[in-house]
Amino acid sequence: MNRLLIFDLDGTLIDSRLDLATSVNATRNHMGMPPLSNETIYSYVGNGVQTLMKRSLGEGASEEDLLRAQEFFLDFYRAHMLDETTLYPGTREALEELSAAGVKLAVLTNKPVRFSRAIIDGLGINGYFQQVYGGNSFEQKKPHPIGVEALMSECDARREHTVMIGDSSVDVQTARNAAVAAWGVTYGFQPETLVAHPPDWLGDSMQEVARKALIG
Repeated sequence: MNRLLIFDLDGTLIDSRLDLATSVNATRNHMGMPPLSNETIYSYVGNGVQTLMKRSLGEGASEEDLLRAQEFFLDFYRAHMLDETTLYPGTREALEELSAAGVKLAVLTNKPVRFSRAIIDGLGINGYFQQVYGGNSFEQKKPHPIGVEALMSECDARREHTVMIGDSSVDVQTARNAAVAAWGVTYGFQPETLVAHPPDWLGDSMQEVARKALIG
């Protein structure tokens, strides 16, 4: 039996809130706009860079403005994405325990894949994952199931042995669309969205996730 755990990145494995908020407000400043509160920006994260820019600039932004903002944001974030970003407590230990037990691990995020892999590498956890896919790895982002389907195929994992783990309704919907189990975490960016889209199981830490995966 190949057990496969697929993790979201931001708000699940890593706390990247400050670097994302700083980058969004630097972009708004570049566009001649006042800053937003960090909490407001946190609520915009999870559906990819294009959606983040649309939400951050507001309804009146033109396509030209959105493209200019996205280009600036990506350049700024590339230079600052590891300034304050950290692993959530217990994440490294949980990944080590799961990996040692033979559980296959992967990442599926809507963050651009080159940034995702650079952050995972920079935080020293790249060796735990079979694969890391981002929002531009496929034609569709989460909650489309294409990423989960690809990972199951690559890892030779059956649907009933696969779990999608994340902090928001996007991750639960991804799991539902792929017909795999959905686990949620309470400490991330958007745990309130899990009320309307409840996962099959909810944990308060990565240690609990590992315990659930190994013991049931």
